[in-house]
Amino acid sequence: MKKILIPVIAAAFAAGVFGVSACAQEDAPISIVTTIFPEYDWVINILGDNPAGAETTLLLDNGVDLHSYQPTADDILKISTCDLFIYVGGESDRWVEDALGEAVNKDMKVINLLEVLGDHAKEEEIVEGMEAEEHGHEEGPEYDEHVWLSLRNASILTKSICQALQEIDPDHADQYASNEEEYSARIDELDGEYQAVVDAAPVKTLLFGDRFPFRYMTDDYGIDYYAAFAGCSAETEASFETVIFLSQKMEELSLHSIMAIEGSDCRLAETIANNAKSDGLQILILDSMQGTTRKDIENGADYLSIMEKNLEVLKEALK
Repeated sequence: MKKILIPVIAAAFAAGVFGVSACAQEDAPISIVTTIFPEYDWVINILGDNPAGAETTLLLDNGVDLHSYQPTADDILKISTCDLFIYVGGESDRWVEDALGEAVNKDMKVINLLEVLGDHAKEEEIVEGMEAEEHGHEEGPEYDEHVWLSLRNASILTKSICQALQEIDPDHADQYASNEEEYSARIDELDGEYQAVVDAAPVKTLLFGDRFPFRYMTDDYGIDYYAAFAGCSAETEASFETVIFLSQKMEELSLHSIMAIEGSDCRLAETIANNAKSDGLQILILDSMQGTTRKDIENGADYLSIMEKNLEVLKEALK
């Protein structure tokens, strides 16, 4: 999905970012900037009781998802002077290259989640019945950005974050390592619970009347899927052919649930369900964490608790 960039870089530096002195930075607490909620929550868990008093910023904290986000001048300023910047690294983050090119802190550590995953990163795919999106560019493969929806990816990525924090703050390296080890154990335990649920499930297919950002999750556990749109698609209106195809798939596979993601109005899912000649169909919601807000965090939302709730939904869908 190609994005039109807003020219905020120059505005940020015109506002005075070059006035930040090296001396002022030396006395400042460790500054960490993350683009999305899962990154932010991983950092918080690795910091633990935060012995160095690090300041962690979540840029996408108002419900705007990764695919439609555009940085403000203040966002660029925060990135420019931070010690650690974490971002996904896909098509939606095309603005990052310019922001990093103007960084004041030349010792900044940067984590690109897709680069960390390497061969574990997956290219976007169009499966049977899914409406393809016209990208309008030929710049090589486009990768599925929703890497955080795999617990196995999360285990890899948290280790990379821990290493960066240890390098920035070696005085507390052992504490960060201990926190990461404990957190990874919780991730691995939940991963095992997911696999056990799928292994025992009589159904191994999900059908989404919505965008589909859960490819990493379904690939981890051997779940098949059908969906109206790819995970990064900006489309909201499905064609008649897509509706009929998905309705017929529900009948063919005897599915009793149709899936949607958080924030959806579920109209497409309802249309598909209404066209399927089956009784007792239900719409279930999986949370992709793309709309998690600061208020949600204040009310106790965290990565693992959301993934636990998703497991309960998955258990119901695969009955």
